[in-house]
Amino acid sequence: MGVVDEGHFAGELENGVKLGSSELDLKVESEATVDIEDAVKILLQGLGEDSNREGLKKTPLRVAKALREGTRGYRQKVKDIVHGALFPEAGLDSAVGQAGGAGGLVVVRDLDLFSYCESCLLPFQVQCHVGYVPSGQRVLGLSKLSRVADVFAKRLQDPQHLADEVCSALYNGIKPAGVAVVLQCWHIRFPEAGRSFPDQSHLSVKMGLQGWVRTLVYSGSGVFENEKGEMWADFLALLKIRGVNVEKNHSQTTTSLCWCPSRSLDVPVSNGHVSTSNCCKVSSKTGSSQSAMISAVAAILRSLGEDPLRKELVGTPYRFLQWLMNFKKCNLEIKLNGFSPAKPNMHKENGNASCNRDEMQSELNIPFWSQCEHHLLPFHGVLHVGYFHVSGDKPIERSILESIVHFYGCKLQVQERLTRQIAETVSSAFGVEVMVVVEANHICMISRGIEKVGSSTATIAVLGRFSTDPTAKAMFLQSVSDSKASGE
Repeated sequence: MGVVDEGHFAGELENGVKLGSSELDLKVESEATVDIEDAVKILLQGLGEDSNREGLKKTPLRVAKALREGTRGYRQKVKDIVHGALFPEAGLDSAVGQAGGAGGLVVVRDLDLFSYCESCLLPFQVQCHVGYVPSGQRVLGLSKLSRVADVFAKRLQDPQHLADEVCSALYNGIKPAGVAVVLQCWHIRFPEAGRSFPDQSHLSVKMGLQGWVRTLVYSGSGVFENEKGEMWADFLALLKIRGVNVEKNHSQTTTSLCWCPSRSLDVPVSNGHVSTSNCCKVSSKTGSSQSAMISAVAAILRSLGEDPLRKELVGTPYRFLQWLMNFKKCNLEIKLNGFSPAKPNMHKENGNASCNRDEMQSELNIPFWSQCEHHLLPFHGVLHVGYFHVSGDKPIERSILESIVHFYGCKLQVQERLTRQIAETVSSAFGVEVMVVVEANHICMISRGIEKVGSSTATIAVLGRFSTDPTAKAMFLQSVSDSKASGE
């Protein structure tokens, strides 16, 4: 029997798990999934959507599976991972120096993880660095460091709490001389409901960093308790080789209170703390529909194994709802700063209508946010628009294009539809031949089982000359490429 299997088996015996318990686990899992599906249907109804329409039929199940997968850490035990995964390794024979299983530093860097924020239920990205000093001439299988970190990441979390839990679990589980954990975390920005977003003053067009709040936290135990000690210096030096400069970035570290942008929805009170009860009071004024939605989110928390009344979770349903309501379906017509859709701008030559669009204009790196209708998870990125217009005519104002992007982004969407809708609207409203390129990062691609961190998706829509003239298409794509190279 392998190390992992043997450890898991021993853990089952110790925990008193009986044969046939897997059937009970499957029943509990099935009931929890159904409960989450029912709650998601209430959320979709509150957003004005029809959960039976094509594209949303399987959304409740997808969301349930994603949430259960993303919080599987509640159903895992560290001892099942580390038990039997310690291996004998002698240290230095000489009394001078440290190495191997006696006092030598072991560091595993750049562990890409995803967790769910306990304040707002949105995913946040984590890059984890773990170091430990073996003792007793034993070392831990390196993959187990990643697996232990993942157990705690797959729970509703706060960055500092996550770092402390990983550190404590390893220190108590493998009894080393010390453990150090450094986490770099990125959280999606949280616009207030009803406000136009994204706020470009807070956005970077650099893919992967757009619209994220960043923080850095660390935790130490044993020989790492002294932050100015030699072991910390060695650990940080090994991180610096990878470009992680903790001393430089530590000044940017935020407290747990202000880490999550949704906390701006909470109401400060005189003692400097935040009243989450105010969130519940506000929700009572939002009508029966939103009250039902808040109750649905609370039901989801219970189905994940959490207590919605836990101090850190009291305001979570309200905060998550405020994010979700940015994507409420509405029947309002698009308003282009007073510009109404017009027919193509035609010139008459010799009594015949003809177009004279000799100039190609482009607007690049327009940021956007949207919400994937398949998993109710955000996707975000930049959008590029190219079009031909009549020589001498005034180009389309960038603010108008931003309004169009915002209008179609603030819905439950898929990237392919978003690209098409923007292209068709620009073409119809301004009578131009148009090409649209959308580059996006999908949280559902990196926070669920496949966890393809760093992946991105590009889609294209072409109308008019761009669909028949390869040279025009290549010219626009080159302008997009040049803007990336120059960092515009």
